[in-house]
Amino acid sequence: MKRIITLLVMAMAVAYAIACTSIIVGKKASADGSVMCTYNIDSWGAFHKLYRFEAGTHPAGTMRKIYDRDYRTYHGQIPEAAVTYLVNGNINEWQVAISETTFEGRDELIDKKGIIDYGSLMDLGLQRSRTAREAIGVMTDLAEKYGYCSPGETFTVCDPNEAWILEMAGCGTGSKSVVWIAVRVPDDAVLVHANQSRIRRVNLADSANVMISDNCITFARKRGYFKGDDSEFSFCDAYNPPTFGGRRLSDSRVWAIYRRLTTGMDRYLPYVEGKRPISEVQPLPMWIIPDKKLTAADVIDCLRDHFEGTPLAMNNDPGAGLYDSPFRPQPLRYDDRGTTMFNERPVATPHTAFTWVCQLRGFMPREVGGVMWWGNDDSGMVAYTPIYCCADRAPRCYDTPGADAFHFSEDNAYWVCNWVSNMVYPRYSLLYPELKQVRDSLQNSYFARQHEVEQHAMQLLQTDRSQAIAYLSDYSNDVGQQMVERWRQMAMHMIVKYNDGVIRQEENGKYRRNSSRFRPVLTRPGMTPAARRHIHQATGNRYEVP
Repeated sequence: MKRIITLLVMAMAVAYAIACTSIIVGKKASADGSVMCTYNIDSWGAFHKLYRFEAGTHPAGTMRKIYDRDYRTYHGQIPEAAVTYLVNGNINEWQVAISETTFEGRDELIDKKGIIDYGSLMDLGLQRSRTAREAIGVMTDLAEKYGYCSPGETFTVCDPNEAWILEMAGCGTGSKSVVWIAVRVPDDAVLVHANQSRIRRVNLADSANVMISDNCITFARKRGYFKGDDSEFSFCDAYNPPTFGGRRLSDSRVWAIYRRLTTGMDRYLPYVEGKRPISEVQPLPMWIIPDKKLTAADVIDCLRDHFEGTPLAMNNDPGAGLYDSPFRPQPLRYDDRGTTMFNERPVATPHTAFTWVCQLRGFMPREVGGVMWWGNDDSGMVAYTPIYCCADRAPRCYDTPGADAFHFSEDNAYWVCNWVSNMVYPRYSLLYPELKQVRDSLQNSYFARQHEVEQHAMQLLQTDRSQAIAYLSDYSNDVGQQMVERWRQMAMHMIVKYNDGVIRQEENGKYRRNSSRFRPVLTRPGMTPAARRHIHQATGNRYEVP
């Protein structure tokens, strides 16, 4: 009975898993020669700390218990590896980084009796691999041996030299089998995936850059998902045919990021709008060559996108509210008198549990080369702080005793950052500029210090590795704590400055007072011009002053 309940919970969770965004940057597409990748884990109500797995050696016969990432339900156990590596978040000590987005795919392919879920598969890949190719082998072997109980997934799998996209789906309940394909992203390219399968036709003969399961095409033929020559096979079309939601709510995010990085992307707008038949539109390219090489700051900016400056922007309808909000309440689909409606789904969203950008640099010692820029909240709101792949502990603000989904803590980044952002959301045009100023000031300061910190760490590495690791760990903790303290200050400042919908005026960092010095000097900004216009158009002369 417990197992049945677990599976029902998992089935209910599928709709909530369609939420994440991931960017992959080849080493020749980055400004410093690093491979970069990202992860926005967008999960309603989820609380995630920065998970760590210590390195270890394990005697023969040691078993590893598997618990579902999203609900912590027990699935079973598998033999532990003889050697496992240190993991901080989604990066390991060898600069292997893994992320995912769920594309769901065909419901009948989920192996409800499988042991390994998508989250455990990432953790196991990180703990058991020193390269991206090795991680792909580990992940696919484990899924094929023990069964894969999650919906379809697109995984990002990267190391300092190579960037890969791996797509996987089950073969049905009790099959203990999966279909999968992995494609290497060209070094000069950027690939984005966002809850819609991205791998279409590729050169299957290119074994250096393409890996595919033996059953991937034959199983698709057997189930009637594909007909034709092997050279015409498209994983996307067979296992996750694009629907309106896959195009408008998922691939639209891919398009928005590509549009930031290169010209000519507007020709794909009919595809992402999702309303014309797929046969009449041109699907997005799997990857693009950016017009300029990207820095980590550029990639972070991509994760902050709300469709600004595009036909999908959300600042031109009543949903923007009184303060030009680029957000809409959940769920994505809703009913209006029998008509199903939808909200746009941008990259940056309030329900992000954590977000990160990894820099993987093979031209530096691994202790310094692998850095994960981490944030606990909406990617448009947070200042990302650095955590190095060999850190000996997680920053306290990202792993705070006593803090969880039900308990607020002023010391915890998730809760403090949400405290601020949830004040900003309903009065976006008023409060966001102030948050942005603080966010960008901190972010720029961290980037400005990065070279100095890493040079010092490399000097320490020459004589004492443990001292270098301790130095980087201390730095990560200090920066995290600094960020949380600054966010607490901002929260308390906003409560005072913007209380009751007015704005207390400041001068030289202090609030201005009236002539008696008893009351503050206030302005009453009211609603935005767009909101005034919408109200006037909707109500005619009702509110006109005669």
